[in-house]
Amino acid sequence: MTQPHAPQAPLSPGRLRLVILAMALGAFAIGTTEFASMGLLPQIARDLEVSTPQAGMLITLYALGVVIGAPLVTIAAVKMPRARLLVLLIALIGLGNLLSAMAPTFSVLAAARFVAGLPHGAFFGVASLVAARLSPPGRRARSVSLVMLGLTIATMLGVPASTAFGQVVGWRSAYVIVVVVAALSTIAIWRLVPEPEGAGVTGSIRGELRALRRAQVWFALGIGSIGFGGMFAVYSYIGEIVPGVMGLGERAVPVALFVFGVGMTIGNVLAGRAADRSLYGTIFTGLIGMTVSLTVFALVAENAIAGMILLFALAITSQFMGPSLQLFLLDASPDAPSLAAALHHSALNIGNSLGAALGAAVLAAGWGLLAPAWTGVALAIAGLGIAGWSFAVHRRQQARAAVEAPTTTDGVPAVC
Repeated sequence: MTQPHAPQAPLSPGRLRLVILAMALGAFAIGTTEFASMGLLPQIARDLEVSTPQAGMLITLYALGVVIGAPLVTIAAVKMPRARLLVLLIALIGLGNLLSAMAPTFSVLAAARFVAGLPHGAFFGVASLVAARLSPPGRRARSVSLVMLGLTIATMLGVPASTAFGQVVGWRSAYVIVVVVAALSTIAIWRLVPEPEGAGVTGSIRGELRALRRAQVWFALGIGSIGFGGMFAVYSYIGEIVPGVMGLGERAVPVALFVFGVGMTIGNVLAGRAADRSLYGTIFTGLIGMTVSLTVFALVAENAIAGMILLFALAITSQFMGPSLQLFLLDASPDAPSLAAALHHSALNIGNSLGAALGAAVLAAGWGLLAPAWTGVALAIAGLGIAGWSFAVHRRQQARAAVEAPTTTDGVPAVC
């Protein structure tokens, strides 16, 4: 048992790597289930006799489960030790995907995807918090990014593999793969992850809700929920865009997903290092890069090579917001970090839902398969505007603090 009042010895580098690997395995399972559905929408639509835009609602419903589940699960488990909560959450993710694999109708599958999304945000929020608390100063964002690396590796390997497998064997097999990986992660977290000191167990709902008092928390959630939606407006319909715009066959979809996954993995690693130096710089780089990538993609995507290059660039730049916004929220609400960290993934999945829904709307309106890319441009620009507003407020707070306490020497920037 962990002794809550005894000083916790720092983990050795080797042990810390194993702890992060156990949580990253859970992130891999989540990334596979979240993104594989996007590449298999045409197969799901045909098998369950619905249109592709209707099948796209599976993405929206999963994201809605994340949005609702992240705060509710975090608050409901406010007194549960963080390591034990991680075990429960990844086990529930496995259960949700088992229900998805067994769904006999589209309505049942839609309900199963919503249920599968409920533990998603809380898992990533708690895992990020645990990774940051167990890491030495100056490496917190890097450790958070390594947990998230499981998700981006899923987009590089798990999603293309499960998509290709699903095209040959059937879309249900993708969810079966997730069930197996989630089971392995459950065992690994149970055996390897310790309960860290100061892990955000406030002991009260009121304590966690303090996070919602801080303006910078809301700014960060706005950046994630709107700006990040720009990427999902395109990625959600990659199964249609690759054959319909880029002129490649349906079997090229896993290749495009692999390219996107490689870009996300590279972007995640770069973002972890950059965010330890400058949170705002990393956020601005990501949003500007997304805006440029989406604009050029919309203009040149009919050329298959250029389209692939732009998808790769979009994947890299989109990941600059993940670790940076996660650490931003942890710093913005130090006395209620669990809810703040979980809400980060609610925000990203609002972006997921918003991008997918707006993409479906412009497709249903008959505006063409490149209309989601232009929708993504608008969302990225809106996110950039919110980030600029947040930075202006941050600078005013810094100036006010300097006037009120000119002798401060701790060098810690105020982000709330």
